[in-house]
Amino acid sequence: MGCWAVGGPFWAGEQPLGWGEVDDAESTAALRRAFELGITVYDTADVYGAGRSERVLAGALGRHRDEIFIATKWGNVFDEGTKQITGHDATPAHLRRAVEASLSRLGTDRIDLHQLHLGDASPEEAAELSGALEELVSEGKIRAYGWSTDDAERPAAMAGPHFAAVQHELNVLNDAPGMLALVEERGWTSINRGPLAMGLLSPKYTADTRIGDTDVRGDAPEWMRYFHDGRPAAEWLRRRDAVREILTSDGRTLVQGALAWIWSRSPHTLPIPGFRTIPQVEENAAALQHGPLSAGQMAEIDKLLDRG
Repeated sequence: MGCWAVGGPFWAGEQPLGWGEVDDAESTAALRRAFELGITVYDTADVYGAGRSERVLAGALGRHRDEIFIATKWGNVFDEGTKQITGHDATPAHLRRAVEASLSRLGTDRIDLHQLHLGDASPEEAAELSGALEELVSEGKIRAYGWSTDDAERPAAMAGPHFAAVQHELNVLNDAPGMLALVEERGWTSINRGPLAMGLLSPKYTADTRIGDTDVRGDAPEWMRYFHDGRPAAEWLRRRDAVREILTSDGRTLVQGALAWIWSRSPHTLPIPGFRTIPQVEENAAALQHGPLSAGQMAEIDKLLDRG
């Protein structure tokens, strides 16, 4: 499960970067339901809700700490009071501060996977971090580390012995063959950000949808491809609808079909669909009952989306 949305609002200046208001009690119930359904991996970040997501995760599943895998991210500097991002810092000194702060908010003595959250950090900055990250592994404060980036040329710069994963965008509408080739070659895990295309791979979003301004999709930053001015982007809606029949075959919902595509795409993939409510968690988890798409279905999707 991806825990971005349960952090609630946070901003960079006037730019919203959360998914709107959330209720911590509802988030807690949804997280506990996910655990009941066998979900064991929870991906968050220190900046989600300016620390709130980590705290909610700890409150919901802290008593199950030894049964779950916690991945978090670092690199943004933020104010928990104002919920504002105030800068970025990829230095080894900030890395240590970020680890200690996340450990405190998460109520744990170790982070299973600690990921650099600055996708455009330079290879030189990343190389300087490798030694510090290995020290944190040796101290038992983190078990492994990775990088959240969409650039397949970057991860090698940070790849020490305990580098384990790259978090990058991947969904049925937006393939990432270069990154998947890299993780398969290196034996890493591909953690899939945006597996539901920021919600677009759900039937509830149509050309008439309008998202509120406190949602990152409502006042979209430059990197947001799937929504423009609070509305689903027409070209992406067309792509979704072109493959809808295949994704919803064999009794799957559209969401479940999107997750099935990822599982079929590579054995190294690990999608982290977001959620707010128990029904969303249940729909995501039920995708496991259907498993991956068939090779024939994958080929037909590539044909419909003009992918060679």
